[in-house]
Order: sequence, then C-alpha cells, then structure tokens
Amino acid sequence: MTLEEAQKEVDRWIKTYGVRYFSELTNMAVLTEEVGELARVMARKYGDQSFKQGEKDNLADEMADVLWVLICLANQTGVNLTEAFRQNLEKKTNRDKDRHKNNPKL
Repeated sequence: MTLEEAQKEVDRWIKTYGVRYFSELTNMAVLTEEVGELARVMARKYGDQSFKQGEKDNLADEMADVLWVLICLANQTGVNLTEAFRQNLEKKTNRDKDRHKNNPKL
C-alpha cells in the first residue's frame, strides 16, 4: 500500500465508520498519546525496563497506531504525504549526503 492509498483508505474508513475526524488539536493530542504507547513498548523491548504482567509486545500495532493518526492529521490539513516524504528525503539527501560518512562516531 502506498502512502497515497493509505491516506485514501483512512479517509474512507473515517467517513464510513468514524462519523468524522476528531479536531486537528485532538488528533495532535492522540498522536502524542500513541507515540507514548510506542515508547513504552520500546523501553521494555529494547531498553532497561521489563514488561509488566499482562503487557504485550505489540510493537507493530503501536507503530500502526502512530501512522494512522499521522495520516488523519495529513488528511485534515491537506498534506500529501507522498509528496511531503519525497521532498523531505531530497532535503535530507542534500543536507547529509557526506555528513554521516564523515562522522567518526559512526
């Protein structure tokens, strides 16, 4: 599935099952919450914390939740994620094409 297809699919789902989008500010708060849930799994799986009894290693699901809300925000604000990602990749390439190769820490 492409980013464009994902944006259309989320929009279709919202209009079919979700009634309407939450407000942009609410979705920003929800995105922050979802990133926190992702961070919790990362801290337990790759960091120094351990899973509590009943907690699951649902890393992929938490990443998908973050992506879902990000796509909602893109749809609401008129951002074409395919184009935005292409431009962002180009920016990073131009800015960092030699930076990481020349970093002795890497």
